[in-house]
Amino acid sequence: MILKQRLMVCASVGLMAGATVPADAAPWVRGYVVGQYEYAFRYGGRPDYSKGAYVEPGVDCPRGSTVHLASPEQTKIAISRQKWRSSQEIDWITAPPGVEKVSTPGLTRRHIWARAMSYRGYARGIETYVNPWATDDPGQPQVTSRIGDGFNLDGKIKDNDFISPDGEKGIDNALYRAWGCDAPWRGGGNATLDLRANDKMQEGLYTMVVRVSGNKDPLNDDDAVLEIGYSPDNIVKDARGGIAADYSYRILKSAQYTKLKAKIKNGVVETEQAELHSPRIAWFYDQTGDTNFAQGKVRLNMSPDGLSATGMLGGYRNWRDLYAENTFAQDGGQQGTREHEDAVSLYYALRRNADGMLNPKTGRYDGISSAYRLKLSGAYVVDPDRPMEIPKLAQEEARKAAFEGIKQAVIRGADSRIPQDVPPGTTEASYPALEHEMDGLVSREYFLKILDRPHYADEDKKQAAPKQQVRNDAPVILAQDP
Repeated sequence: MILKQRLMVCASVGLMAGATVPADAAPWVRGYVVGQYEYAFRYGGRPDYSKGAYVEPGVDCPRGSTVHLASPEQTKIAISRQKWRSSQEIDWITAPPGVEKVSTPGLTRRHIWARAMSYRGYARGIETYVNPWATDDPGQPQVTSRIGDGFNLDGKIKDNDFISPDGEKGIDNALYRAWGCDAPWRGGGNATLDLRANDKMQEGLYTMVVRVSGNKDPLNDDDAVLEIGYSPDNIVKDARGGIAADYSYRILKSAQYTKLKAKIKNGVVETEQAELHSPRIAWFYDQTGDTNFAQGKVRLNMSPDGLSATGMLGGYRNWRDLYAENTFAQDGGQQGTREHEDAVSLYYALRRNADGMLNPKTGRYDGISSAYRLKLSGAYVVDPDRPMEIPKLAQEEARKAAFEGIKQAVIRGADSRIPQDVPPGTTEASYPALEHEMDGLVSREYFLKILDRPHYADEDKKQAAPKQQVRNDAPVILAQDP
């Protein structure tokens, strides 16, 4: 009875929105709000493995997970690769003299490491994370398992393709091969960055909704439509912190929106392949935007009662975009010292595994096959009463513009092999946070002299530069829809 009422209400909403249906059809609509959204990486550890906070290497990552920049030893290895560094420089960066006597020794040490890690190029003065191609590949452990989630995007079965858990061959998910052993993205549903991104989404950073409609049986319809896009309405939670069912969300048909033809068999929705736009994984406002898949598609498994669904969306993404979205949400140094990953390694892993979007000018692939996992709760997905654009958060627009600027600098440098400067407005190279964190450090003047940093035209003005805040996990409140 509940399902019948939900379908009747959804159908009436569709008709009120202006939909027209044949007289002999039985129109239906099902709506969903996305509660979990993450890369479709398949953790290969034993289910009985328990060792505190450690993650087992697993059958997919027999060489282990990343440990880049997680300790003084790892830091020393990384900075010793630059032949232009002196032995004193290497030793003092690894163990800064007097750091134990400052008010925040851990934070000060981390900022010194981040600054040093940001300049590992073939010559001094080349910022590493904006120009990762200008330094050697530190090496990224890659997935070796043959089992992986995703889609057969190219219609071929190749030797290096994955096989899905249910036996489908030809699965293209090169992003999993490249990044599946990266520590903060690795885990059985509890990877650090997965948890962070889902938490921020659920707390109001952005909302993604899906609407499926047709004219036959909602569980079997060969002429259905799937819409996926951004909603300006925050996710509603229930008393236990879960995603509440049967709340209404508007879907915006402007940016981050796609409408696809679909077929449904036994509750499984399979869309056509086409250019696909939807909200991207993010944990800061800077990162929010369009996933922009080439040859994208969606697959959903809807529960019979319409109250939940699981599935995936995927396609080929520009691998430079993926690199920038992960690296510059904070800055490359913080990602390394906090998340225990090296963005330079991730850059080379993406470039090495790129497998789609062939660029005729360069003869190289600009895209990498990817799949994202979805968990959805039933909702009423409706059209707004008037056309709307995605709301903007005015006080964060400058940072978002800086994020887009640094992403474009990465692309220019990767294409031209000409080192790019760090655009203003970011915390890249831990600037100027390090300068403030070294207050009281006896070796401060030494580090100010030997550690490179970004330079800007107006930095010598008499007034002191404002202290930039290190990005943290504070909740983000979006501007209200007028």
